Amino acid sequence: MKTPSGLQPLIDDGVIDEVMRPLKSGKEAAVYVVRAGNEIRCAKLYKDMAQRSFQQRVQYQEGRKVRGSREARAIGKASKYGRKQQETAWKNTEVDALYQLRDAGVRVPEPYGYFHGVLVMELVVDADGHSAPRLGEVELSPEQARGFHRFLVRQVVKMLCVGLIHGDLSEYNVLVAPDGPVVIDFPQVVSAAGNNAARTMLLRDVNNLTASLGAWAPELLDTWYGEEMWALYEAGELRPDSELTGVFAHDDSAPDLDGVRHAINDAREEALIRQQGREAAAEQD
Repeated sequence: MKTPSGLQPLIDDGVIDEVMRPLKSGKEAAVYVVRAGNEIRCAKLYKDMAQRSFQQRVQYQEGRKVRGSREARAIGKASKYGRKQQETAWKNTEVDALYQLRDAGVRVPEPYGYFHGVLVMELVVDADGHSAPRLGEVELSPEQARGFHRFLVRQVVKMLCVGLIHGDLSEYNVLVAPDGPVVIDFPQVVSAAGNNAARTMLLRDVNNLTASLGAWAPELLDTWYGEEMWALYEAGELRPDSELTGVFAHDDSAPDLDGVRHAINDAREEALIRQQGREAAAEQD
């Protein structure tokens, strides 16, 4: 295939040898299957965001560190320079998170480096060597669903233990490899300590997974792992190996408890809308 202009510098520098085919494309990035020597990998080429998308990401950016005071002021004013710096920071965030989570034992694609604005990483494949399907694309037995849920909840715990929340976790950001799920796509990653919406985003992440896997194992819909792990995190008692029960005693004085449970059902609809948006974006490309 014709080499995309954004990947040509990697070929020129000998980082990769060939662009084999496109893998997927969305509003924020396009991913390609590439060859580096005898290794088949994938390259994530980030797209420049329009101002509309920039504004939508404000809640995710809260609490993220900016390297210099000039950059921080420019970003706060949303100037042209500030938007450019924010785009750079937005791209770097996923790269930094991927290495940090890999080192923390979270099951993510192995990163191989960040070159000219392109993230090169492991291509997650199925048993036949083809690109691994997303969690939302596979049929599961109740036992498999329970096992995947248990594993993914543990990944969320490990993320939270290093102060990070995925921020957009769903069955469409989890790949199914022969040896289990792999969590992908981290440009929206949230600072657990520095973002006022951190708890809400954590519960949404866990509810999304629960809604998806609860379709195969309905008893999962009666669990409260997100609330349980957040309570332990706030108390400073959450550990990567903390035993969770899925049981949580709510404060009866808190308003709208039914609304929290309804979020699980809403998550199904939100996930469908997101997938339709991704498919529409891919067709436009």
